[in-house]
Amino acid sequence: MFDRLSFPQPWLSLILFTTWQILSDGVSGGSVVLGLILAWLIPQMTHGFWPERPVFVKTWRMPTYILRVLKDIVVASFSVAWLILSPRRPRPAFISYPLKLEHPLAISILASTISLTPGTVSADISDDNKTLLIHALDTTSVQEVIDAIHNRYEKPLMEMFQ
Repeated sequence: MFDRLSFPQPWLSLILFTTWQILSDGVSGGSVVLGLILAWLIPQMTHGFWPERPVFVKTWRMPTYILRVLKDIVVASFSVAWLILSPRRPRPAFISYPLKLEHPLAISILASTISLTPGTVSADISDDNKTLLIHALDTTSVQEVIDAIHNRYEKPLMEMFQ
């Protein structure tokens, strides 16, 4: 009985509720009730699509990771704007990034992080989930990009998931 009333994906429910409150026209009793209903109903309806619950070993590292990504997005936005406005031509490159992550959600978060950061896009992942193909808008050294992604994003994700 209580299993049907529980939240199968509590983090998703929290994100849905918070997003609903941000998007609604002010916080009111009705928006809170509807937000709670949506935060419960949507994970219930999509429960079959979630193969397993994400297992975070060190959850407290996530806020630091999110702040790092937000900072990198802002810095990269200015870098890309400067590159576009400058007369210098960009030096694009496709990079085969060797993955050390094994958890599918961690790989997905890494690929999304790379794509969110202006100037880089995750283009493909190999069938064995060992290599991520990345397009960089401007780079002088492929190894520098690999090292930066590994140190800034993959290492913290490895700590959170393994």
